[in-house]
Amino acid sequence: MSVTPAPWTPLSGAMHAVALEVLRRGPLPRSELARRLDLSAGSLTRLAKPLLDSGLLVESGSTGHESRAGRPTRPLDIVADAHHFIGAKITHEDVHAVLTTLRAEVVASARADLPGRDPASVVAALRTLVAGLVAQLAPRTPHITAAGVSLGGCVADHATVTGAPFLEWDDDVPLGALLTDALGVPTVVDNDLLALTRAEHWFGAVRDHDRFAVLTIGAGIGYGLVVHDRVVDSPDAGVGLLGHFPLDPLGPLCPRGHRGCATAMLSTASLGAAASVGLRRDVGYDACLDLASSGDPVAGPLVMASGRALGRLIAAVANLTLTTEIVLTGEGARLAEVAHQALREGLAYDRDPRAADVSLDVRPVDFGLWARGAAVTAIQTYVLGRVGGRAAP
Repeated sequence: MSVTPAPWTPLSGAMHAVALEVLRRGPLPRSELARRLDLSAGSLTRLAKPLLDSGLLVESGSTGHESRAGRPTRPLDIVADAHHFIGAKITHEDVHAVLTTLRAEVVASARADLPGRDPASVVAALRTLVAGLVAQLAPRTPHITAAGVSLGGCVADHATVTGAPFLEWDDDVPLGALLTDALGVPTVVDNDLLALTRAEHWFGAVRDHDRFAVLTIGAGIGYGLVVHDRVVDSPDAGVGLLGHFPLDPLGPLCPRGHRGCATAMLSTASLGAAASVGLRRDVGYDACLDLASSGDPVAGPLVMASGRALGRLIAAVANLTLTTEIVLTGEGARLAEVAHQALREGLAYDRDPRAADVSLDVRPVDFGLWARGAAVTAIQTYVLGRVGGRAAP
C-alpha cells in the first residue's frame, strides 16, 4: 500500500534541510547525509524519523555498504513520482513542454506551434499542450502539483510579464493568473535564463559548485549566475544586459547601434546577416558555420572573429565573477565547436595566465531542457514556499 507523502511547505529549519538535501542529491546514506549537513548521527535520526513516518522520505535499496552493526545501509530517498510538475518554454514561434517528477526527471514531452503571439493564443496553446502531456501517461493520471512557464523577457513577482520582445509584448500581461485559471494548477512564470540556471543549480552537472555561470547564444545573448549557492536574481535579469557587452571595437553594429557588442558579434541573426552581405545571398546561421568549416573565404573569417569574441565574453564573465565553471548552450552554441581554436585564443587573450583554467561545458540546444528549467521554478516554489536557492534556516 502506498503512503501519501506529507506536504513540504510546513517544514522548516533542519528538518527541511534534510528533505531538501535528499531531494537534490539523493538517494543518500545516512552517514553521507549527516556529513553534508554537519549533523550528528543521533540528530539525523531524530530529524529523519517524522519524515519517514509521513512518507516524505523512504528507505531505498541497500548501498552495498555496511553500518557499524554490520548490516547493509539503506539510503534515504524521496518519493519522486508522488508529485508531477509541468514546465514550458515559450519562444516566438512555438511552445515546448515537459511533465516531470519532483526531482525534475522528464516523463513526457511535447511541442506545438503558436497560433499567434497574443496572450490568449499563448494560453490556449499551453492548455492544449498540457492536456496532451497528461494523456501520454494514460491510463495512469498523474497528480499535477504546479506548473512553471518561462520566456525571454522580464517577469515581476513570478506572475506578470512586463516585457517580452520576442512575443512583441510591451504591456503588462498577468500570465501567471491566466495560466493558473486555464490549467487549474498554481502556475509561476520566470525568465527563461533564470529558469535554466535554477535547473542547473539544483539538478545539473554543476550542482556541486556554489559558483558558476550559464551563457546562451542564439537569437539573443543570455546570462545566468550562481554565487554562494544562490541564483543571482534581479528585475533586470530579462533585459539582456550581457548582450551590450563590448567585445570588438571594429566589429559590426547591433540594432541599438553598439559597435562590436556581444549581440553584434554572437547572435545568430548578426552572423547570418554578415555572411549574407559578403556572399551576396541569404545565408542562415548554420549554413554560415558549415561554410566556415569547409574553408569559405567569407564565412571563415566571420566565424573565427565570432569565436574569438565568444572567448573574450567567457573570459569577462570568469574575470568579473571569479567563477571557473561555465555552461554554454543556445541555438548558437555550435560556434564553440566550429571556432574552437579562436575561442581559446580569445579566452587566453583576456585571461591572466596565472588564473585557474575555465571549465567550459558546451551543451547542444534542447528547448526541452529549458522547459525543464521552468518546471524546476515550480518545484522550488512548492518545496521552499518561494523561488530561490537554499532552504531558509
